[in-house]
Amino acid sequence: MVKFVSPFHLNSQHLHGAFGADSFGRKAESFARWFGTPAFLLIQSAVVAVWILLNVLAATLRWDPYPFILLNLAFSLQAAYAAPLILLAQTRQADREKALSEADAAHREALATAAAQRQDIALQQTQRLEELLAANTALTEEVQNLTRRIHERVVRTVGS
Repeated sequence: MVKFVSPFHLNSQHLHGAFGADSFGRKAESFARWFGTPAFLLIQSAVVAVWILLNVLAATLRWDPYPFILLNLAFSLQAAYAAPLILLAQTRQADREKALSEADAAHREALATAAAQRQDIALQQTQRLEELLAANTALTEEVQNLTRRIHERVVRTVGS
C-alpha cells in the first residue's frame, strides 16, 4: 500500500520517531508509549500485589520483607528510565504536530490563494461576457435599423 504525502507535508517527512528511525529507536518509542496503557497498569499492579503477598504471607519466600526496599528500588529504577523515554516521545510528537500544523497552514494558504485567483478569473470572464453581450446587443440593434431602412427603401421603390 502506497501512502500519499501531500507536497505541503514533504518538509516534515524527516520527523521520525523520537528515538531515531532504527529498530532500537522504534522499540524504545513503542515501549515509552506502552507505559500509559491500561494493560501496563494492570500488569504492574498484579506484579506488585504478588510481590507484596509473597513477602508478607510466605514464610520461606521473604526476599524483600516489609518495608519492601527492593520493590521501592525497582519502582525508582523504572521511573528513572520511564520519565526520560516518555518526555522524549512527547517532545518528538510535539515537533511532528508542529511541522504538520505548519504544513496544513501552508496548504490552507495555498488553497485560499488559488480560490482568490479563480474568483478573479471568474470576475474577468464575467466582465468580458458582459462586454460581448453589450456589443452583440448593439450589433443586433444596428442590424434591425439597417433592415428597417432597407425595408423602407424597398417599399418606397416599389411604391413609386
